[in-house]
Amino acid sequence: MSTTQSERLRELLEPLVASQGLDLEEITVDSVGRRRVLSVVVDSDTGADLDRIADVSRALSAKLDETDAMGEGEYTLEVGTPGAERALTEHRHYVRATGRLVRFQLGAGGDLVARILTVDDEGLDVEVPGVKGRKATARRLAFGDVDKARVQVEFNRKDGSAADQSDSNEKEEEA
Repeated sequence: MSTTQSERLRELLEPLVASQGLDLEEITVDSVGRRRVLSVVVDSDTGADLDRIADVSRALSAKLDETDAMGEGEYTLEVGTPGAERALTEHRHYVRATGRLVRFQLGAGGDLVARILTVDDEGLDVEVPGVKGRKATARRLAFGDVDKARVQVEFNRKDGSAADQSDSNEKEEEA
């Protein structure tokens, strides 16, 4: 997608997405055979459930239909949220990933896998898991030291996982 088209689409769609209480994270246009696919990725601090995705999808579709932003050819609109292993590129992404395990590629070289504890304007405090029975260690990372960061999927998290949280909620409801 050309920079001009990308910028035009962002200018057109971002206010609509924001009016729904969401952030416009990404826009891509891909050619699939004779058709084009416009993919829009949205998110918010509280996440985006299916109802919010459907609402924003209808609003974007209506706006695109009334403009010529996608040209004359057919296209498919796909609206979704970032995947489970999302890349962290903005300050708000790090804030939303607080408590999550993240793989960092550091500017000084090397990788670090750590859990985000807190985020401020200068950087983040992380907890590096202990290896072979050793205790976890705290570390401070400045944003300038991080080249790339990506959330990691955890299947066996023992504390604070969604399963543990739902178990405790059920126990509270039973009481």
